[in-house]
Amino acid sequence: MMNNRRKTVGVVILTLVMTFMEMSALPAALFCNIEIKDINPIYITLMLNFIIAFAICWLCKKIFMKDWYFGLQVKGMLTGLRKYGLPAVIATIIVTIAFCIGLTPFDNKPTIWRVVVEGIVYYIGVGIMEELYLRGLLQSIIEKWFGKRKNASLYAILIASVLFGLGHIFGALGQPIATVICKTVWATALGIYFGAVYVKTKNLWVPIILHLIVNLCGIPFCFSTSNQYPSIALAACLVSYILLGIYGVYIVREKSSLKS
Repeated sequence: MMNNRRKTVGVVILTLVMTFMEMSALPAALFCNIEIKDINPIYITLMLNFIIAFAICWLCKKIFMKDWYFGLQVKGMLTGLRKYGLPAVIATIIVTIAFCIGLTPFDNKPTIWRVVVEGIVYYIGVGIMEELYLRGLLQSIIEKWFGKRKNASLYAILIASVLFGLGHIFGALGQPIATVICKTVWATALGIYFGAVYVKTKNLWVPIILHLIVNLCGIPFCFSTSNQYPSIALAACLVSYILLGIYGVYIVREKSSLKS
């Protein structure tokens, strides 16, 4: 019992530490301000912070969370992507088209380095970071708290997803209130989808990859000086991601799950 309590406390603390690191960019922001081409230095700082957070998570897993299950294995990954990934791909295509329409005419000419780093590499880090502490840690520990209760997985998904949605308020500060509300709602819905996929596949790489795919819709921003969401993109994101959330509720209530 004592070991379980110690592990629970450790998981909660690690979740809070990783959440703080992502939102604050600390400690990397204290010493990292690297300028490369036209890449915004904050992206380099954030990616360095991700690496530090991953190292902390790895050490915690080795020291006091040796039997904690993340599901970071290759087995079952492709099966999970084939079974649950198509809706994310469709939603990403729709939302990307909406961004391209809304941001036209593009008034920025980024280097290929900026597009790759800000539009792809950075979001690989985001996908791994957020899925590690939101699904691999937070959602899993909440589900354990519910024990054998009916719909324990669904309740854990919903709680973790609401917190995921609320966390996006900080990243939307300075945007119009409609954008803040929409981002909170659709982030919550996306959290439900990612969380449900994790429950069904037991493989964290599946929601990590789907998280990256969804985030790729932000690439058009590299070609624009605007940081505002066009109305058509807001609508597309809101509708598409709410539908993904509904799909997530549906699949998590299915009786069968992928075994890995």
